[in-house]
Amino acid sequence: MTDSTMFKRRLAAEEPQIGMWVASTSSYCAEICAGAGLDWLLIDTEHAPNDLRTVLAQLQAVHGYPVCPVVRPPIGDPVLLKQLLDVGAQNLLVPMVDTVEKAEELVRAVRYPPRGIRGVGSTLARASRWNRVPGYVQHADEEITLLIQVETVTALEHLEAISAVDGVDGVFVGPADLAASMGHLGAPDHPEVVAAVEAAIVKITELGKPAGVNAFVESAARRYLELGCRFVLVGADVTLLARGSEQLARTYGRVPGDP
Repeated sequence: MTDSTMFKRRLAAEEPQIGMWVASTSSYCAEICAGAGLDWLLIDTEHAPNDLRTVLAQLQAVHGYPVCPVVRPPIGDPVLLKQLLDVGAQNLLVPMVDTVEKAEELVRAVRYPPRGIRGVGSTLARASRWNRVPGYVQHADEEITLLIQVETVTALEHLEAISAVDGVDGVFVGPADLAASMGHLGAPDHPEVVAAVEAAIVKITELGKPAGVNAFVESAARRYLELGCRFVLVGADVTLLARGSEQLARTYGRVPGDP
């Protein structure tokens, strides 16, 4: 079993962490992936039809496995972040952070007063085991990992200042949205996009923050790890199922296609 701060401690120790998306919304699939030997799983609510209850079920399903769950909300809304934290999400990856002001707002959102604005409801929260965890409200801030995504041209323009925000534990580069922002929609492997991603990883690392990225192509993932990336997503449950089932169909002479 991994402890609650394993992800944060590994980042601080500069240990590379290899993970995958869990986008199926299935606690059953999440548990299967949790036992695969990966370092972390990203439970996604931005582009997958997850909600608070399905996130909770998946957190419960992977609990006890040697893997760190990270939850991505659809937006950096303080109320939504409060709900995710209360149901037990300790590692958050917030998308579309373009400015220092937004990064600072997110830091406040995941901290209790006086350092932040997180509402205090530990009596009702799974995170505190319903107040069975001694000193939860006093120490919760230290145990939460806040990761932010930079995935637009605007975000890259503010990359140095965003990375310097105290309380941001890691900066994740999103190639797909960055490609769209750069005028290369659907082409995250465009040379200009790849160059921008690589430059961002190097810059984030030089600034002393852990850098992250997603890279489903192995050669790209290994390149980013060589550049210093500390947390990399290398696949997704739904993608593995889609490609695997297509290959199974081809094996028996069937042609995969849309319905």
